[in-house]
Amino acid sequence: MIPELHLPWMEISILLSLAGALWLKTTQNREIAYKRCLIICALVFLNTVVGWIDFVSLQTFAAADHFRLTKLVWEKDIFIVDELSAPLLPLGALLYLLTVLSTLKTKGHRFSFSRTLLSEAILLATLSSREPWVIISLLSVATIPPYLEIKSHSESPRVYVLHMGLFVALLVSGGVLSGFGNAHDAITLMAGALLTTAALLRSGIVPLHCWMTDLFEKVTFGTALLFVTPMTGAYAVMRLVYPIAPDWALQGIALISLTTAVYAAGMALVQKEARRFFCYLFLSHSSLVLVGLEMATPLGLTGGLCVWISVGISLAGFALTFRSVEARIGRISLTEYHGLYEHTPTLAALFLVTGLASIGFPGTLGFIATELLVEGAIEVYPLVGTAVLIAAALNSIAILRAYFRVFTGARHVASISLRARVSEHVAILILVALILGGGLYPQFGVASRYHAAKELIQQRGSVFQHSASDAKEAKTELPAAQPPVISTHHNRE
Repeated sequence: MIPELHLPWMEISILLSLAGALWLKTTQNREIAYKRCLIICALVFLNTVVGWIDFVSLQTFAAADHFRLTKLVWEKDIFIVDELSAPLLPLGALLYLLTVLSTLKTKGHRFSFSRTLLSEAILLATLSSREPWVIISLLSVATIPPYLEIKSHSESPRVYVLHMGLFVALLVSGGVLSGFGNAHDAITLMAGALLTTAALLRSGIVPLHCWMTDLFEKVTFGTALLFVTPMTGAYAVMRLVYPIAPDWALQGIALISLTTAVYAAGMALVQKEARRFFCYLFLSHSSLVLVGLEMATPLGLTGGLCVWISVGISLAGFALTFRSVEARIGRISLTEYHGLYEHTPTLAALFLVTGLASIGFPGTLGFIATELLVEGAIEVYPLVGTAVLIAAALNSIAILRAYFRVFTGARHVASISLRARVSEHVAILILVALILGGGLYPQFGVASRYHAAKELIQQRGSVFQHSASDAKEAKTELPAAQPPVISTHHNRE
């Protein structure tokens, strides 16, 4: 029997986001819509934080909602939070809250607040579920809001539709095949291959990554940020692939992800446009997350889970800083110096802090996470750890290059003030506080991720052990039938 939370925190968060999306759909005034969206995102974030505290107080690996409405139509527990997803829920809600908080009110006609809340509801439902078909359905539905925004901007959605259509087809095909096969037979391996390909496509693994750069160019920075930063592709790997994939398959995924990490870091170093630079920077870091998740060792998996959290926080702050600068001077070119430091010194400092935190600068949350990832990778294969360090070095050079291009090298003349608003400062400073706080006091986060890693590996081992025992029993032949006993006593009559 799975323990229950004291209140249905997950369902409340999802219903709040859905109700807010419907409410804002009928709100015509952009300023009013901004305020209402901000209030709803704040309520959802507070609800997820209280739910996380409630879960931690239970001291269990998994817990279900209390008084859940889904029991009326579904016998199984749809929404279950465990140690893997418990911190991801408030992290996802925080990303939406800070993105809305840092959005200029005049951008309401391009950045839809209603679609943003709908996307948040889909994300929270995805992170609250462990049922394969529920995850497959929600990941498929999550591809619709960005498509609607591309169409509303009169841009061609061809690249996005082709990739996301393939993503949905692979997910559904893998889910269907997984219901027909037995453990480790050909059908199950085929299903695992389809699900793995779908998850890697969603994560932007090379050579299935061009949809992500296309997305950053055709939608608002905020929409693209919220679609990729929660890393639902990694979540799909952990829920759909990790429990059933053999060790050799996980190591193959890790090598592909490592290749992507180094390739994307090199591409980030030579980009001429800021959005494409951030896209490749994010691809490199998210690939490093997959490297750690597929190590199948407690230390490596702990490193992957810690990098997941640190990258989500640090690169979100980095992107919000980029977004604030872009809102003032338009699309940022990295081929020339802009010299914005005198106009926005606070943004320049926050840009540098969040960027360096993403590559594991000492004293930040990313330092412990990267150290654990490298140690876990070296345990499995020493060259993997070296490649991780090469990717981190290239990313650090790319970040410093972008900093010098945007904030130094020239004197920028502006007729109006370019200083950041208070809401933008607050949004980024909250993330900086989490980065520095997690770096100075990492014990709670690392202990939580280590315990989650051990439980996930134990569950994976029990599944394989159970499958092996079933296969052994199936191969055991029945004892041969004994011949009838013929009496040797002769009839005396």
